[in-house]
Amino acid sequence: MPDLLTNPWFFAAAVPATILIGLSKGGLGGAMGQIGVPLMALVMPPVQAAAIMLPILLVMDVASLWTWRGFRDVQTLRLMLPGGLVGIFVGWLTASVISDDMVKLIVGLIAIIFFARYMLASPARRATPQPHNAGSATLWSSLAGFTSFVAHAGGPPYQIYALPLRQDPRVYNGTSVIFFAIINAVKVIPYFALGQFDRTNLLASAALMPLAPLATFAGAWIVRRMRPEIFYPFMYGMILLMGLKLTYDGVVALLYS
Repeated sequence: MPDLLTNPWFFAAAVPATILIGLSKGGLGGAMGQIGVPLMALVMPPVQAAAIMLPILLVMDVASLWTWRGFRDVQTLRLMLPGGLVGIFVGWLTASVISDDMVKLIVGLIAIIFFARYMLASPARRATPQPHNAGSATLWSSLAGFTSFVAHAGGPPYQIYALPLRQDPRVYNGTSVIFFAIINAVKVIPYFALGQFDRTNLLASAALMPLAPLATFAGAWIVRRMRPEIFYPFMYGMILLMGLKLTYDGVVALLYS
């Protein structure tokens, strides 16, 4: 396998991808993060891009946990973490038979429908916090864990459950950071078992690592200055962009596969 560290095209794709994912991890919405791995996939296989990115995500998670420390909703985590872990396990078991492209298409369509429902709702309903629901939390968290494992696309399912709760933006970000930090840490075990962490990929991860906390802190700095009436429309806009991007990627890949 050629040395990625001597390939200028690798850095041309991987550096902006890392910055975009870091801004997303800092709280600026998952759409930026969804662009990251596809951008790297322009110069390498998608599976390799995802493997390189996972150690970087773990560093970003540490930066995010420190940035949003003290902000969390325990009930959200209590309801969603078990399902997220189950979703990872199912993704591990089905890794050899599930198409990443089909997963992207399904998640993208769900995100678009979710945005459409939000737009069709009355302004009063949009602004009304929805109560916790154990069944809904289990469904969407399981899908978040599964899609996070197979396609690094766990953001939309998580947001579909968490955004209608209308939590304070700091609590929303702090809770999502804890959820995905645990999900990403657990993913290391099956990724390692599937042989994704070879010397080439780990060296590439290490080269990009210094950008991880800087981009994450930058995203958090911006979000801390957003009022809720700006934050939530922004987040729903981001989930629409995520949905469109994932749907486009899935359709194109399935049509030309």
